[in-house]
Amino acid sequence: MSIIREIIKSIRITLVLWLLTALIYPLLILVVGQVFLPLQANGSIMQNIDAQPDAPPIGSALIGQVFTSEKYFHGRPSTVRYSQGKKAKATGISGASNLAPSNPELLNRIVEQANQFRDENVQPTADLIYTSASGLDPHISVKSARQQLERVASARNVKAEEILPLINKYTDDRFLWVFGEPGVNVLRLNYALDLQEINRKAN
Repeated sequence: MSIIREIIKSIRITLVLWLLTALIYPLLILVVGQVFLPLQANGSIMQNIDAQPDAPPIGSALIGQVFTSEKYFHGRPSTVRYSQGKKAKATGISGASNLAPSNPELLNRIVEQANQFRDENVQPTADLIYTSASGLDPHISVKSARQQLERVASARNVKAEEILPLINKYTDDRFLWVFGEPGVNVLRLNYALDLQEINRKAN
């Protein structure tokens, strides 16, 4: 009889743990995320600026993207390439190149990146030429954004003072006001620049 009681007790414990970990906890996290952090919980998806129903999203504000036009602020370089669009397929991976500091391929890439910024009259900063550990970092430092300010303003034929408030607006504070450094979200900033240009032309 004691064996049967132990078996029943084990089954009850298993059911209670399953109920807590497989149902109650996930539902609690889902509710908290959707109520208090709905944008982040749903991937921080940025919709197409034209707001057309069939237009695919332009990306996630949580994942860095490649911007090459002089009209845009450039983000951190990455060894990962995430494509946008309905037919495009994401690689689904993150990570660094894992190249050693002595690797000529790494040195050539850094020199090429630095020379490109010098050609644009931009003083290259560390986060503009070195990749992040994840390869997905959507932020650059405030200094890196300000280094690119004149180039972007000139390409858009506007005054730098018109763009500076947007840099301040899309600068995220330190995590929990303690960890890390403030960073500018590149996708949000570039999106706001396009929106500002559309509004200016409309007026």
